[in-house]
Parts: sequence; structure tokens; C-alpha cells
Amino acid sequence: MKNETVILLDFGAQYNQLIARRVRDANVYCEILPFDTDIETIKAKNPKGIILTGGPYNAYEDGAPLPDEKIFDLGVPVLGICYGLQSMSHVLGGTIDRVEKREYGAQTITLHDAPIFKGIEKENRCWMSHTNQVGVLPAGFVSIAHTASCANAAVMHETKRFFGVQFHPEVEHTPFGQEMLRQFLYDICGCHGDWHMGSFAKANIDELKKKMAGKKVLCALSGGVDSSVAAVLAHKAIGDDLTCIFVDHGLLRKDEGDQVEAVFKKQFDMNLIRVNCKDRFLAKLAGVSDPETKRKIIGAEFIKVFEEEAKKVGHCDILIQGTIYPDVIESGSKTAQVIKSHHNVGGLPEDMEFNAIVEPLRDLFKDEVRRLGVELEIPKFLVYRQPFPGPGLAVRVIGEITEDKLEILREADAIFREELEKDGAAEAINQYFAVLTGMRSVGVMGDERTYDYTLALRAVTTSDFMTADWAKIPYDILVTVSNRITNEVRHINRVVYDITQKPPSTIEWE
Repeated sequence: MKNETVILLDFGAQYNQLIARRVRDANVYCEILPFDTDIETIKAKNPKGIILTGGPYNAYEDGAPLPDEKIFDLGVPVLGICYGLQSMSHVLGGTIDRVEKREYGAQTITLHDAPIFKGIEKENRCWMSHTNQVGVLPAGFVSIAHTASCANAAVMHETKRFFGVQFHPEVEHTPFGQEMLRQFLYDICGCHGDWHMGSFAKANIDELKKKMAGKKVLCALSGGVDSSVAAVLAHKAIGDDLTCIFVDHGLLRKDEGDQVEAVFKKQFDMNLIRVNCKDRFLAKLAGVSDPETKRKIIGAEFIKVFEEEAKKVGHCDILIQGTIYPDVIESGSKTAQVIKSHHNVGGLPEDMEFNAIVEPLRDLFKDEVRRLGVELEIPKFLVYRQPFPGPGLAVRVIGEITEDKLEILREADAIFREELEKDGAAEAINQYFAVLTGMRSVGVMGDERTYDYTLALRAVTTSDFMTADWAKIPYDILVTVSNRITNEVRHINRVVYDITQKPPSTIEWE
């Protein structure tokens, strides 16, 4: 099924993926393409509209990326956001001014009467981030919004259906942003909203049946949401012709290996091979403290184990991968061949031969993959499982990895997650986990002094994982978590809570 499509031309915006997700949240399929995609490629996609993203450039400087003028001759609506507005204005004959007073952060904005603002309160708030702005408008354009220091905070050419906004409608700090995008998509572009996970699932399964009928198919199944949804799609398409290999490297959270086996063997009756190789991975990681070295060791060993088990299965025609749209965008390639399992492991071993690699999720963002998983009746505890780093608990144990340390962290992490999820507190938090720090300190338990580990708790709220704030967990929950961990988990005598934003920190510790 061919969906209505809106093209997002990327000029290097920090929030390009977020814009695309907002469009898809309005049930319109959005595809991200580089800003210099040739016009014939764009025309072949028959877009209902085009969005020009922001970017870290000055449109008037030599070498600045600019949209092809032919875009404005396609007869489809165009929306420029931030630098997208400036670059469109520059190409169409307007001027761009560098202003003395930079607008950054939440600003008061006055919206004028315009189709894109229909039904939206005129006095509003928006999020600005710019030092340049449109001065003289291109011919046929008029201003449709202003702030105290930006006369052209939004502009339009009504007959050609060209619109531009200096603010960022895609972020939460612009409360009317999603409604404005809906107006653009439905009222301006004429979209009907045919992007739904139910129809996607049916169409995808039908396509996989045609593509893989009569062939032997292999899937690297980690139990993470991406590989799980990809595996279930393939299984619904070809049944027993699919074999899944689950490399259990012993670095998963408490009981996760058993849960994966139970779901896919019992509920879906899949051909699942679980390879228990904890000791093998721990031997390779012995004495290693550097996080990048840990990642490389785990990735290389995973390849070896997967290759060995694949040879036992025998020749398979197709490899299924859980590649999702952000992987495709960030790789810059539509043909990236990376096994998507517990981690991106680089590439396939040279002597593993497949006639094709199939990536059924390559058009989906993570939140869409989760919605698809629910459509496929994968248990919600797995679909909405907390994000997990590629190397697993190896990068949540600071320093050298041992089985004793892993067991301490598993138990403490399970308590933290259980208490957050018990009363619904977890619903407002986007990611939460425990870290076993390498620090030991003096404590007192009963009449005895102890010298044991410090455990760090991390919980963040975020809409895009590019920036994040620490979650304001109620004190009574933190007290309960701390008391339970120090009483129930041996060798932890101190619990701390990480209250650092991203940036300057990252969400994970390693």
C-alpha cells in the first residue's frame, strides 16, 4: 500500500527526526531526505508537501546549503522551519538579517489570521533559537506572526501555499505546534491521514510473504523491541521457515533471558535457539575496565557466536534485521548491513552468505515500532521494556565485569524498576535504571562496619533523547528504593540519585 507522503529535506537540524515523528503522529507518513536530493527523486515520491528543516548555517554565506529552486515549481505546499524559512526566503529573493538581540528559549508570539493558524489562540508561546531572521520578504509573501523582536516570526505566500516559521513547532515548548502542523498537513497539503500501524502490519506481512515464500530465513533475536517485532512480523509471514537465534551473553537484566524464551517459544511457537554463553563472554571481559573496549569485545564475540550457531542451522537465504528508521538516517545509507541485536556489531562475517537482507522496520521510528508490537499482540512488558544499551549491563557496571557484580546490579535494578512501576510513577519517566559504580565506601550495618559499593540511580524525562532532564521522583519512593536495596541486596551500603541533565552528561554512565 502506497501511503500519502510528506518529504522532510534535512539541512542538519538537531530536531529533524522529531519533526518527522510529529508529522507521523498526525497519521501522515514522512520521509527524511538530504537537502540536496535531486528533484527527480523528490518528484517520483509524489509528495503531498515538503518541509525544510532548520540547520546551523547562515543562508547568505557562501557555501551555505540551500533548497533547489525547482522545489518551488512543483506545485506542492512548502513549510520552512527556522533555517528552512531563511533558506527559502533567500532563494526566493528575500533578505536575511543578523540581529543584535538573539532570541533563544520561550518567547511570547502574536499569531495573525492565516490558514495554518486556524482555530489557534492568537496570543501564545513558542520556542525560538536564532541569531538570523528574515528582513525583507520575498515577493508575494506577508508576515503572519510576530514577537517583540522578530517582525517575521511566521510568513506565507497564500496562493502558492508556501509557509515559514522562525520558531520550532516540533518541540513541547511550542504548545500549539502540533495543531499548526496538523493544519499544514490536512488543510494546506490535503492529506487524509492514512498512516496507521494496523494497516502497516497487514501490508508488511503480505509483502514479507511474497518476498520470502519458500525460503529459509534467519533472525538474530535479542529480546529488545526492534528485533522482537521484526521476528514476529516474519513469523506471521512464513511460520516455521523462520529460525531465531537468541545469543544470551549473560549481560541481561533480571529474568530477561527466560522471559524472551517463554514469549517466543510458548506464545508464538517460534523456532528459537537460545545460546547460553555467559561464561564465554565473562572470560573475554575479564580484567577489562574501559567501556569502549568492553563494547568492542562484546560485539566481536557476538558475531562469533552468531556465526557458529548459524552454521549449525545450515544455509539460510535471508537474514532478518531489526534496523529502524533512525539507524537508516544516521548511517546515511539505505543499504547499511548491520546486525541489529543487543548492539550494532559492525558487519556480517565475510563467510556468512545470504541472498538478501530484509529490514521490515526500516521505515519506523521507535515509538511506531512499539505501537506495531502492540498490534501484533506482543506482551506489553516486552514492547515497552526500558531502553537498554547495546552491551547490556557491561556498561552499567563501572570498571571490571564479574558475575558477582552483575548479580548485585540485577537485583538492585529490579527493585528500582519494581518500585517505580508499582504505583504508576514510571509512566512519567522515559528511562530509568541503576548503575553499580566502581566506588566503595564505609558504612554501618548493625554493629559492624562495612566497606561496600555505592549504587547510583538514574531516571530521566525526555521527548527525543537528545536532551534530557532528571526525573523528579517523589522522595517517599526514593526512600523506599534505597531502604530496600541496602537491606535486600548484599554489598551495597550507599545509594545516590543522579540529578544531572543531558547535556552536560549523557543518559548512560558509560
